[in-house]
Amino acid sequence: MTEGYMAAMPANAWNWVAVWRRNYLAWKKIALAAILGNLAEPMISLFALGFGLGIMIGRVEGTSYVAFLAAGMAAVSAMTSATYETIYSTFARMRGEHTWEAMLCTQLTLGDIVLGELAWAGTKSLLAGTAITLVAVTLGYAEWSSILYSLPIIALTGLAFASLAMIVTALAPNYDFLVFYQTLVLTPMLFLSGAVFPVSQMPGAFQRIASFLPLAHSVDLIRSVMLGRPAESLGLHTVTLCVYAVLPFFLSAALLRRRLMS
Repeated sequence: MTEGYMAAMPANAWNWVAVWRRNYLAWKKIALAAILGNLAEPMISLFALGFGLGIMIGRVEGTSYVAFLAAGMAAVSAMTSATYETIYSTFARMRGEHTWEAMLCTQLTLGDIVLGELAWAGTKSLLAGTAITLVAVTLGYAEWSSILYSLPIIALTGLAFASLAMIVTALAPNYDFLVFYQTLVLTPMLFLSGAVFPVSQMPGAFQRIASFLPLAHSVDLIRSVMLGRPAESLGLHTVTLCVYAVLPFFLSAALLRRRLMS
């Protein structure tokens, strides 16, 4: 059993690059449309809520509501971009297009493929999150220096949500079940994690739930950087995101091996 599980792990530290490059070359043909699609929802939320509700709400936690929301949307953009890439594009490559079957006929292991898919999803989340940050900086709601400091947080956020979504990909029998993850997990997380309004304004029970959600930790880190505030609990937030990025990877590898072997 141990040998079978190890066969689902990466063969070495660099094979995943081939998977990442394959996905990049395929994506490059539709790059503009893909980027616009990933940015549409967070950008609409930023402008509609920020300039709409912002007029009525005023200042939140000592800053304008638009600036408060922009940091949350950067994290949300990283979450959605990484998740959608994993539960839809990766699912298609695994099942519908049979790309994984072709890859497994090479020297790549299942672990190499999964790691490459996660790295690619993290890359797309980095592009999406950075784009939102650039918009916020251009509009004057964050400092230019915040872009550089936000990059590793956005990338780690993407890896964490891609890793979680890979479990869904491993378990979903068809495309219909992927919608449940969006509706029942991502949407509640969006409103519970402080992206749209402060967690401190929620009831105590919801605040405790938020403390376990990866998006809440990402929002706190990105918001502190973009608003130029001291980062509170920096170690806790970083470790939590790392745990969400690493542990689901091993679980998804085991689940995918069982699925592909059945």
